[in-house]
Formats: sequence, C-alpha cells, structure tokens
Amino acid sequence: MRVLLAEDDDEAAGYVERGLEKLGHRVVRVSNGEEALQFGTTERFDMIVLDRMMPKREGLDVLRGLRSAEIETPVLVLTAMGGISDRVDGLDAGADDYLVKPFDISELVARMNALLRRAARGEATRIEIGDIAIDLIKRRVTRDGRQVTLQHREFTLLELLMRNAGRPVTRKMFLEQVWGYDFDPKTNVVESHLSRLRAKLRDGFADDPIETVIGQGYRMRVDAQA
Repeated sequence: MRVLLAEDDDEAAGYVERGLEKLGHRVVRVSNGEEALQFGTTERFDMIVLDRMMPKREGLDVLRGLRSAEIETPVLVLTAMGGISDRVDGLDAGADDYLVKPFDISELVARMNALLRRAARGEATRIEIGDIAIDLIKRRVTRDGRQVTLQHREFTLLELLMRNAGRPVTRKMFLEQVWGYDFDPKTNVVESHLSRLRAKLRDGFADDPIETVIGQGYRMRVDAQA
C-alpha cells in the first residue's frame, strides 16, 4: 500500500512512518498542508493519513481541496482534538475516519485496513431511485437531470437511504454507518444533516423524496418524482 503521510510533528511522523514501513507499506511523508494538497492531487496513493493541525494549510482545508478535486482516496484524519463537534467537522469535510492522538500504531493500521476493504467492495457505481441519481465515483447527485450540490456527509446519508430505498433507516444505522462512532444519544447530528439534505432535494420540486417513518427512522420513497 502506498500511503501519503501529512504530519508536521517529527516524532509523531517518525512513529507512524516506521510502523507502516515495518509492515511493508510505502510511505511518502510531507510536513505541511500545501505539500499535502500538491502530492495528494498529483500522485496516486492508496491511503492518505492527514494531520489536522499543520503549517501553511490546515488539514481540513487540505481535505476539502482534495474532495473538490474529485480525489476519492480514503483519508484518515489524525488529531489531538477529540470532541464530538471536532469529529463531525472532520467527517463533514470529507474524512473517511478520524483517529485521536495519542494512538497505537496497531489501531491506525486496523482502521486503514477497514477503509481499504470498504473501498474495495464490488459495488455499483451509480444508483437511481425515481428521478434521483447518484454517481458513486464522481460523487454527483442529480434530480430530474438537475445537479444537486451536497456536502460529503449529506451525500453519504443519501447513499445509505438509496441503498435501502423503501425500507426505514434508523437513527442508529445512520450514526454507525455514516459517522462510524458512538455519539451521545442526545445529539441531533443526524436530524440536522437530514434536514439540510431534504431541503436541497426539495428545492424546485413539489415533493420530498425522503419521508419520516414515525418510531422507525427515515425512508427513501421509491416513487420520488418531480
């Protein structure tokens, strides 16, 4: 596996680099955000390990730049900022996973392997339900041919709903499969993201393709039409 490691702390970077190389991975190491974005958009990597706090360009800004350039390489963000809001910010910016410092190299490797397995699954690259279509490679969404611009986490919510079209998706399923963390059960992160997603999909249309199923969750209507 070829890994781009973006970390400005020499000790932390050396620890990760040695651990990955001992397992046979090839590591390209950079120490600031500008280099991370340059390498990430011009060279091919199997995985990007990205520190959040870096000089010249902050990690989440690098991440947004990668996703804007349609770089879909799995990105694992490293950070000392472990609050729920910090993790949500990272995931919303396009991160696939989030690991809080300090960490053991075995956990980092396990998370990286899980991301690679997820990326390697043989799945369809396009899903269509009613008049809504999503391209899983380009991460583009259209409704009745019109492009709908979604943030990374909104796209992932929609993908989960469309893969389960006609069946309710529970709040727990959203938290586990979209965020991948055990959030405080009182958090409204699911509801706030779904509210924005529904508003974008309804814009210019008469109906809401996502319906609330009381006591169960949310469901993608299979008859969604303009």
